[in-house]
Amino acid sequence: MTIPQPTFYILKCEQSSPVNMPKPSCVNDDSRDLFNHMAQSLMQKGIMGPVQPIRTSCLGRCQMGPVMLVEPGHYMYVELTKEKIDKIIEQHIIGKKPVSKYLIDEKFWASPVEL
Repeated sequence: MTIPQPTFYILKCEQSSPVNMPKPSCVNDDSRDLFNHMAQSLMQKGIMGPVQPIRTSCLGRCQMGPVMLVEPGHYMYVELTKEKIDKIIEQHIIGKKPVSKYLIDEKFWASPVEL
């Protein structure tokens, strides 16, 4: 018996900066429950298997946090809220159309470096 691969992986930054750290953090009092909100929404829609949410450490865009990366496609969503996550699930994950107004600006997210 084989286990099917997910269609999407959603990597949500869960990095908390120490108190008095000069750089911002993707997890603070206002954003602490975003991952759970996303996972609950995926479960309610019955798409938790084909869509795999993953807690991850820093994705390197702290000034624009909270952030998450949707694969395939290297889609970096920034300044997340529950409302934005709901829209991303509906439009990008279910509708297969990225939500361009929530994506990181191209000047901060260039093409991948060739190995």
